[in-house]
Amino acid sequence: MSIAVGPALLGIPVAAGICAWGACHPSAQLFGPTRRRTGRDGTLALTFDDGPNPAVTPLLLDLLDQYEARATFFLIGRHVRACPDLTAEIMHRGHAIGNHTDTHPNLLWLPRAHVVDELERCAASIVQATGHRPAIMRPPYGYRGPQVHAAIRRLGFDPPIMWSKSARDWTPQPLRTLIQRLQTVTAGDIVLLHDGFHCAVGADRRQTVHALEHWLPRWTAEGLDLISLGPAGRQV
Repeated sequence: MSIAVGPALLGIPVAAGICAWGACHPSAQLFGPTRRRTGRDGTLALTFDDGPNPAVTPLLLDLLDQYEARATFFLIGRHVRACPDLTAEIMHRGHAIGNHTDTHPNLLWLPRAHVVDELERCAASIVQATGHRPAIMRPPYGYRGPQVHAAIRRLGFDPPIMWSKSARDWTPQPLRTLIQRLQTVTAGDIVLLHDGFHCAVGADRRQTVHALEHWLPRWTAEGLDLISLGPAGRQV
């Protein structure tokens, strides 16, 4: 016995797939605008998620200083409260700070009010540590739905900053693999990296530092200007 399946039923998995892509893929604009390129010729933006991390962030700051490079750090509020002096040091060294929520939840499953609370608590912690309120944000895992974009607009943030290249450095991997993943980085890219781990302060992300020890001299030799990201239309 065969059962006829109507076009409406066939459309359900297609619609679900489109929604999943729109919520998760860095390039998707389905639920609202995002940003994944620097918008300036000859520039490269390194971004670091899940800090601050006293085990790794100071090493990164020294390495970036060595090459007069600027970067953007998307910080978790509870880590900021654990490391307020390090948070202030990131800004003192000339880098940009962005909001990465207070506890790093999957925002897809949260109502707008809860998303607002996560962003507000992180922002308050950054203000307390630095005296400055961030104007940029990145959703954990890059996941965002319509309620996330609504919360962002309500709080006056720029559209979420995503990425055009990822080192996938949140998983353990040989240094050679991590270096190879960054081979395709070119001018205009926003690169996703990690200096911390969302579950705990003190994670070992030294492989990321070592990979950048390889690539920073090469990128600067190519004449790339390593910039930090501010609100749309403004880089530092």
